[in-house]
Amino acid sequence: MDQKRVITKYIGAKPGPLLIVFGGMHGNEPAGIRAIEMMAKMLDVEPITNPDFEYRGSFLGLVGNLKAHRENKRFVNSDLNRSFTAENLKIVNESDESELQNELLEIKQILKEVHLAIHEIKPEKVVVLDLHTTSSFGGIFSIVTDNAESLKIAIELHAPVITGMLDGIKGTTLHYFIEENFGVPMVPVTFESGQHNEQLSVNRAIAGITNCMRTIGSVSPEHVENQHDNLLIEHSRDLPKVSRLISKHHIADGDNFKMLPNYKNFQRIKEGEVLAQDVNGNISASDDSLILMPLYQKQGEDGFFLIQKLDY
Repeated sequence: MDQKRVITKYIGAKPGPLLIVFGGMHGNEPAGIRAIEMMAKMLDVEPITNPDFEYRGSFLGLVGNLKAHRENKRFVNSDLNRSFTAENLKIVNESDESELQNELLEIKQILKEVHLAIHEIKPEKVVVLDLHTTSSFGGIFSIVTDNAESLKIAIELHAPVITGMLDGIKGTTLHYFIEENFGVPMVPVTFESGQHNEQLSVNRAIAGITNCMRTIGSVSPEHVENQHDNLLIEHSRDLPKVSRLISKHHIADGDNFKMLPNYKNFQRIKEGEVLAQDVNGNISASDDSLILMPLYQKQGEDGFFLIQKLDY
C-alpha cells in the first residue's frame, strides 16, 4: 500500500493539547510509522472496549520523509532532519511545490499539514514527538530542548535524556518546531526507540507515544497499562538518566568513513581508543566517554557522538 503523509488525525471529545507525532523523518526508520499506525487503531478501539476512556485534545500522525520512506533510504538528496534551517525555510516559503524537489518539497508539505491542523484545531499548546531509531543496537534515549516541559516529557519516557545535542547538530525538528515559528506554544521532543529493524523498536515507540499522551494530560494515568512503563524501564536499566554531548565526528564528502564493528549506544570507551577510519587514517576517541549513534549505514553526516554522564 502506498504510504500517505497523514497517517491519522484523531480529535478527542474534550479540549487539550495537539500532539503531533512524526515517524520516518529518516526514510529508512520504519518503526515510528508502524507505531503511529498501531496507535491510530488503538485509539479507535479503546472507547469501545473501555467506555470510560476519554481523549483530551487531538492527535496527528505524520510521515516525515515520504519519498525516502518509499525508497527505504535515510534521505534522497539531503538529511531532512538537518534541513529545517532558516536558509531552507526561506526557499520553501517563497516557492511553489512545483519548484521544489526532494527534501525541500517534503518540508513544504509537512508544514502545510501542521499549519492546517493548528488552524483547524486552534490548540492552546502543541507537543511534537519525533520518533527515530538508530543503525546501531544498544539503549534507547531521548533528546530535548531547554524547554522545561520537553525535559519532563522525556523523563516520563523512562529513557536516558541527552542534553546539548542542539549545539552539535542543526536544522532538526527540535530546532524548528518552536513557538516563534508557529505562533502557539510548542514543546518538541525526540525519542530514539532502538535499532532500525528491531521489532521491539516499534513496541517501544508505541510505549513512548502512550507515555507522552499521559504526561501531557491527553489520557488519564489509570487508562495506561503498566506494560508501557515496564518495557521502557527494562531497556534503560543501568543506563545514565541524563548525559550531555561533549563531541561529535562530522563526515565530509569523500571521507570514506567506516565505523569499526560492534559498537553499541552507551558503550564505554577510553580516550585514544580507535573508533573508526577514513581516508586520513584512524579516528580516535577524544575523551573517556560513552558512544552514541555509531554509524552503520551508508548515508549520514554524523559518524558518532561522544557523551558523558551528568549527576541527576
